[in-house]
Amino acid sequence: MNFLHPTLVLFVTALGALLTQRVVRKWILVIGTSISIISCSWLTPLSNFNLSFSRLTLSPLHVDKLSLVFGLVLTLVTLIGIIYALHNENRGEQVMTLLYAGSSIGVIFAGDWITLFIFWELMAITSLFVIWYGGTHRSGKAGYRYLLIHMLGGSLLFTGILFHIGGTGDTTIAPLSTAGAGIATFTLILLGVAINTAIPPLHAWLTDAYPEASISGSVFLSAFTTKTAVYVLIRVFPGAEILIWAGVIMALYGVAYAVLENDIRRLLAYHIVSQVGYMVAGVGMGTQLALNGATAHAFSHILYKSLLFMGAGAVLYATGRRKLTELGGIAPKMKLVVFLYMVGALSISGMPLWNGFISKSMIISAAAESHRPFSELFLYLASVGTFLHTGLKLPYFTFFGPSRKLPLKKIPPNMIVSMTIGATLCTLYGLYPNLLYNLLPFESKYQPYTIDHVVSALQLLIGTGIGFWILIDRLGGETMLSLDTDWFYRHPLQKITQTISEGARRFGEATHVLSLRIVQYCLPTINRALLPFNAIPDDEAADDYDENRFRYPIGSTISWIVLSFVLITLYTQLRGCI
Repeated sequence: MNFLHPTLVLFVTALGALLTQRVVRKWILVIGTSISIISCSWLTPLSNFNLSFSRLTLSPLHVDKLSLVFGLVLTLVTLIGIIYALHNENRGEQVMTLLYAGSSIGVIFAGDWITLFIFWELMAITSLFVIWYGGTHRSGKAGYRYLLIHMLGGSLLFTGILFHIGGTGDTTIAPLSTAGAGIATFTLILLGVAINTAIPPLHAWLTDAYPEASISGSVFLSAFTTKTAVYVLIRVFPGAEILIWAGVIMALYGVAYAVLENDIRRLLAYHIVSQVGYMVAGVGMGTQLALNGATAHAFSHILYKSLLFMGAGAVLYATGRRKLTELGGIAPKMKLVVFLYMVGALSISGMPLWNGFISKSMIISAAAESHRPFSELFLYLASVGTFLHTGLKLPYFTFFGPSRKLPLKKIPPNMIVSMTIGATLCTLYGLYPNLLYNLLPFESKYQPYTIDHVVSALQLLIGTGIGFWILIDRLGGETMLSLDTDWFYRHPLQKITQTISEGARRFGEATHVLSLRIVQYCLPTINRALLPFNAIPDDEAADDYDENRFRYPIGSTISWIVLSFVLITLYTQLRGCI
């Protein structure tokens, strides 16, 4: 075996981090995650690895161009996130983030449904702890809601997998269709994956939980779960028409809520929903260009979204504030953070020269190529909203708005280093798109830097900028809570659960009291009938019941049991003789 599974590397690194102290632990974290990148780059289709158990064959390492490109970017962002979190001395969080990253990569390289499900559930458990390590009351509650939703998603996925394996006897992961797999199997697996993809109305777990993790934990959360789900969609559901409109709705829905949002990390979380919508729509289109676009945009999104969350985390670390209405006027003291954040903002907005431009335009071009004018139009509209809130609203009101005269803490150097790495990669792939295009899994040619693409992108961005400048007084954050679909399980479901629990408690208490009364009433009568020699004397009948005095003798109980076995044995023998 001339290769190492990246998941194994990260799991061993997590163990090393668990057993070592401070300086040594930091070196182990950096070296281990660097080795995971090397191990991923060494993988080839010849590296496939299978395990056989009786009639069952598992494929914990299935390598092709699709899994390789996702594996590469996930190991890259793991290293970036670890460097960003080096100042964090919470050993438990460091271990869980590595296990979370390793589980996600385990899903990427899984070649069978059983292996995929094991890592899928491990990914949910470890990400839950990443949320809980936010260490606040809000993160605790958000984590429990996150657990509730992902238990539902895991159950749906598991049931669909059982139906699929039971119906076909095949555990290999391959594209599904309603005709081949059956409507039930197709729907159950799609719903299970859709929850992790954050398709509305199954998305609110993301915007509820991600902003409540720690500064470094949110960086990891932004990169793994949804993009791992996008990978599964590309692998299993290419060309599923329902995903086109699901993706378009995601793109617009996330943008609308992001424009309204006041919390900077929640704003970025809503924009995960929007950007993943482009990928989902690309999967639904199913053409070679669209699938390459979904893959490329996932790759780009992981890099620039982690950079944006690192920028927001730097602001939160320096000021202790996370809302637009509490921030402003800090740009002069955070010039480098502003510059690095704006690289991510321009990348996500599709500005030429950065990586969002070379990937998002592929999906929009695929919509035009496959004659879907409405999808193309709506995705363009979502691009307007993207630049409006992430490229203009958030940086303006966070860094350049009216000064609040906030005291600032010095940002640790490791945070700046990791942001610089992320910004460099966003720029590098934007300037040299073939570095990414050569990794893509499907055969299609695309040239992003045409006059038409560049001019249309610039027109869109300039027009949005003018609109923002005109409406700037109305686009500031509002101190309000935006109600979303999580309201349904925050309040009504909570009330229903409380009502059922209270009803069950009262029923149990009533049953307990009734049973005690029956026993107290009947036991003396039973004693008189069965054990006349133990009958209660008349002069003691009014005394309180003494359980030690009037307990049914254990010896009598044993005698009845032995006699019953003897009678049963005799009956069996006699019946056999007859």
